[in-house]
Amino acid sequence: MPTLRLPHAQVLWDPEILEPYRCDESHLKGPVPMAVVKPTSREDLRELVRLAKSEGFGLVPRGAGTGKAGGCVPTSGTVVVDLGIWPGEIRVSTQDLTLSAPASAWLRDVKGAADELGFFYPPDPNSWPLCAFGGSLATNAGGPNACKYGMTRHWVLSVDALMGDGEIHTFGTGSVKQNVGPSLAQMLVGSEGIFGMILSATVRLIPKPSEFLTLLLPVSRFADLLELPGRLCAKGFLPSAFEFFDPAVLSELRTSGPEEARRLPGEALAILEFDDRGCTSEAFIVSLVDVLGDAAEHLQVASESRQREQIWNVRRLTSAFLKERHPNKISEDIVVPRSRISAFFAGLETLQIPAVSYGHLGDGNLHVNLLAAGETDPMELDRQLKSIFKLAVDLGGTLSGEHGIGLAKRDAFLALTDPYQIELLRALKRSWDPDGIFNPGKVI
Repeated sequence: MPTLRLPHAQVLWDPEILEPYRCDESHLKGPVPMAVVKPTSREDLRELVRLAKSEGFGLVPRGAGTGKAGGCVPTSGTVVVDLGIWPGEIRVSTQDLTLSAPASAWLRDVKGAADELGFFYPPDPNSWPLCAFGGSLATNAGGPNACKYGMTRHWVLSVDALMGDGEIHTFGTGSVKQNVGPSLAQMLVGSEGIFGMILSATVRLIPKPSEFLTLLLPVSRFADLLELPGRLCAKGFLPSAFEFFDPAVLSELRTSGPEEARRLPGEALAILEFDDRGCTSEAFIVSLVDVLGDAAEHLQVASESRQREQIWNVRRLTSAFLKERHPNKISEDIVVPRSRISAFFAGLETLQIPAVSYGHLGDGNLHVNLLAAGETDPMELDRQLKSIFKLAVDLGGTLSGEHGIGLAKRDAFLALTDPYQIELLRALKRSWDPDGIFNPGKVI
């Protein structure tokens, strides 16, 4: 056991207290960490890095533990660094259209601070009411709004991070224009803590949308839904969100879901949302219906904010609902180009893998769920997962759209990624973290 004498930090040793830190929201469970440290000062971090180097243990950063890839799950010989009480406050600059916040801030409070002043911070992972700002940065979180607004990385201007020298360094500036070589801040966002530990960040804001058009789009044939994202984009319509439920997920929701879910229509279903100025006008809706064609036959428009909230509530509870119904399920988040979505589902049928799907149809980020994972032979389960990942990659996509790699997808990532790129990442790891103390065993 390391001797952790830190100036101001809380240090937790009790095995019962450490037990919850073995897990995140993935299917993985790691060993009990050597300790959990809750730092509150630069001095804490400086000493923690010194001890990690001298005594040979790793540092696993953790926010709220809502990740789905095992990124904050401890590995052997590691100390978990819980950033939940890291000091700082949320600050908004209305002149610069920026927001700064510590890693400990809740993402819901970050989004709320912008909203109160009439601004918008778009990243909205499904866990946004429960996840930490720092975790959303470390994992480059996505969500329904990524369809139009992109991932967390697109909004980050600068980050403050603890690095291998034990000091906190600022990467980037609070300005939209900065062109002084490759962006090191962007290298840290989405790196899952393997290069250093993000402690705070400054992000861009935009004016809050003033109009929303929210639509339920039931279809009688699932196949008809799969061509719509590409068709809409080709005609100049870019939804702020385009979510879907396949027939199996929709059936589960209707059978055992909440009251509002049991009334959902169609063989399959999409939620379409637009936030363009004028999107609620008759002219916009008529043009949209024309592009949707026969698929718009049973189109339903949310006529008030309460209906909009009910629609989105069903979408946001889907993951938790399926997890409750199938506690040992595995949910993957592959991505394929919009133009290859139909090909992916055709390939999935050919593979004869019993999977159900929902998620972000508008950007091709599909949450493919293996509900029977807990009852499947481990070797067969591994084969199924690798086949799904390879299918996505062969179609020009990738094996993760927003959950990241962590521990859960590390083997598949190493097997399916260009070896030259893997070696570049490992070279960066050696350069930025020569002692290998930051989140060891993850990603690469």
